[in-house]
Order: sequence, then C-alpha cells, then structure tokens
Amino acid sequence: MDTEAPHTQRGHSSPREGEGWPRSAFSRTTDGAGPGRRQPTWRRAGVLGVICTVFLLLFSNFVVQPFLIPSRSMEPTLRVGDRVLVNKLAYRFGDQPRRGDVVVFDGTGSFVRERPDGSPVGALVQGAASALGLAEPSDTDFVKRVVGVGGDDVVCCDAGGRVSVNGVPLDEPYLHPGDVPSTVPFRIVVPLGTLWVMGDHRSQSRDSRDHLGEPGGGMVPVEKVIGRADWIGWPVSRWGAVGGGHG
Repeated sequence: MDTEAPHTQRGHSSPREGEGWPRSAFSRTTDGAGPGRRQPTWRRAGVLGVICTVFLLLFSNFVVQPFLIPSRSMEPTLRVGDRVLVNKLAYRFGDQPRRGDVVVFDGTGSFVRERPDGSPVGALVQGAASALGLAEPSDTDFVKRVVGVGGDDVVCCDAGGRVSVNGVPLDEPYLHPGDVPSTVPFRIVVPLGTLWVMGDHRSQSRDSRDHLGEPGGGMVPVEKVIGRADWIGWPVSRWGAVGGGHG
C-alpha cells in the first residue's frame, strides 16, 4: 500500500508560513502586540514612580533617612548643603548614644517649646520632602554632637580652656579652626536618660549651652533622638563616614 502519496499531497497542499493567509491576520497571531495588550508608557512610569516613592518613604522612616544640613553649626564636620544618612536603627535595639556620636534629634521640649503652627497639608508635604532629603528639615529637628550622657559631670572650662567630662579633659579635633571649646562657662550633671549636646562650630552653634536657664536645662531626652548621622551621602566629593570624637 502506497502511504507516501497522501502525505506528500498534504505537504504540498499546506500553505507555507506566511503564505495563503491575510498579512494582517498573520501579524496579529505572531506578533502578540494587539492594541488591547499595550499599556501607555506614561501610566507604567507613573505607577513605577509611586511605588518607588512609597518604598523610599518607608525606608527613610524606619531605616535610613537623608538629612539636609541647613546651617554652619557643625562645621567643619558637616557643611551647609551636605546630605547625611541618618541611621535610625543605631539605637533601636538597646544601644544608647555615646559621647562623640553625631545625632539628629527632635528638639521639641528642649531646644524649642512646641511645634510651630502651620497647614497640615503643608506639614505633610514638607515632611515627605525632608524625609527624602529634598528639603530642609523641620524647624524642630537638630544635628549636634553628644558631649555628655546620663550621669556625666560636664565642665567648661578647665585650666587649659578645655571641656572636661568626669574630670577628664576632652580632645576635640573636630572643632572649627579658631574656635575655643566654649566662651560660656558651665558645670552640669547630665540627668539619666538625657544628653548634653554641642555643635562643632561652637561660635555658630545654638546648643545645650543656650538653653541652660530654660525648662529642661538644655538636656535632650534620649527618646527624642531620631538617629545617628553615620555617612555623608552628598555631594559626591564629600562621600565618607561622619567623623567621631571622644569615647
């Protein structure tokens, strides 16, 4: 029985790929790019932008937050326009701020009496922008160096004009050139659970010294610390770790 002929006939009668079919129908079936399957580029970009923004806000709220330096109070360690990366996990698991740490904190109740009034919408936009490091921080947020922790006896100045903690003079190489440790004499014992903080540019810094006579005495509650400034993330020319100080 000849079984090859029918197969051969069928093979010749079958149209070759792309032949014998309308071109438009062939294109639709093979390209898979029908009008219903295409998403507008702007819509995909918008969704991606929203997802990225939400992720960055959550990341900055719980892990690392960029913080724009608005003043000269921490020169030369931090300069105006620097964006530092604030480690919000530094003190989250039982660790406490140490002498020499550069910290960002909410000064409400210590450096400022209360939050300034304003539009809730404006505050929300400002908060989101500052959380991404795109705008100056809130008027209640400050960045300073920890000089004394709970229980410390902090004095200025000793016979050599230096700040001393528990009778030990501090070596402060981070001070702004030409500045003295303090032109304001003081002696305080830091209450437990609080910090005594000062700027590196002592002549340009409003810090714990300026609030000695106010409620709280210039002490910053540890619970008000937002995080530790660990790295300078911008500008690129200043990438690196934030310099620490005395132990």
